[in-house]
Amino acid sequence: MLLGGRLLTGLACGVASLVAPVYISEIAYPAVRGLLGSCVQLMVVTGILLAYVAGWVLEWRWLAVLGCVPPTLMLLLMCFMPETPRFLLTQHQHQEAMAALRFLWGSEEGWEEPPVGAEHQGFQLALLRRPGVYKPLVIGISLMAFQQLSGVNAIMFYAKTIFEEAKFKDSSLASVTVGVIQVLFTAVAALVMDRAGRRLLLALSGVVMVFSMSAFGTYFKLTQSGPSNSSHVSLLVPISAEPVDVHVGLAWLAVGSMCLFIAGFAMGWGPIPWLLMSEIFPLHVKGVATGVCVLTNWFMAFLVTKTFSSVMEILKPYGAFWLTAAFCILSVLFTLTFVPETKGRTLEQITAYFEGR
Repeated sequence: MLLGGRLLTGLACGVASLVAPVYISEIAYPAVRGLLGSCVQLMVVTGILLAYVAGWVLEWRWLAVLGCVPPTLMLLLMCFMPETPRFLLTQHQHQEAMAALRFLWGSEEGWEEPPVGAEHQGFQLALLRRPGVYKPLVIGISLMAFQQLSGVNAIMFYAKTIFEEAKFKDSSLASVTVGVIQVLFTAVAALVMDRAGRRLLLALSGVVMVFSMSAFGTYFKLTQSGPSNSSHVSLLVPISAEPVDVHVGLAWLAVGSMCLFIAGFAMGWGPIPWLLMSEIFPLHVKGVATGVCVLTNWFMAFLVTKTFSSVMEILKPYGAFWLTAAFCILSVLFTLTFVPETKGRTLEQITAYFEGR
């Protein structure tokens, strides 16, 4: 039953992670699309925080029951929501599309109707020759890959151990602390998304992650000592009869690096790849293209999770985290070179940009 429930939950999360960003981007007014699109990740980290808090006081069985409440509410509330105007236009339901638009926006002001003809129905491999399709597809896949290669899962794996080594008495409280940082900085990102722009936040987020991962690798390098490869380092000071444990002090370096990384990730590389994925694809290939991007994200998450311990054995812990810092550097360079700014543009204008119009 546990395995079956986990399988169904995974399938549902996969569908939601694909559909929710696309739905929001298609119903949102351009001026607030960044704010609303970032709310996907904000709600994800808020849910994680609430799960941490609930897990602090509830048995796991009751935690699973509590987890039924949000999807039940979503199921009921989505009954009152219309299909997106763009989808209705692909079904040649023009009146219904305009009615949905008036329901969502209040008026048709600012609406730019997408061209929907026979040539725009469905995805074909021949479309990959068009720059308006292959360029955003390469960008979307790369963003999802870099998000997972940043090392966010590795950091989360070590969160509990790091807090314990820093002498936190309650590891559950440490998890809640991590969740609070995620929520706060994701909320900040959502608020400034439509002012600062996507590229700037991605670049700043990447730079912060480079420094935090480098410091994290330095922590592992400093705590590795002697032929026994012990992670415990003690310094004997001549004027004191008691040994001074440097390990606890260095553990606080790890705590600071981890908190800095989580804040930096939440400001950019957490929410923005999902937001950009929902913005950059033309209407006629959006379903398939976003599906490929989501599949890339979850596959890379699996790959990093599965191989990270082996990488640590080969490169040592400090080498593994310095490797993630190198991937973060590549993500910054990729952002500055290839990722366009979508702030304030309609979805049709973004498509026209990739097509060279």
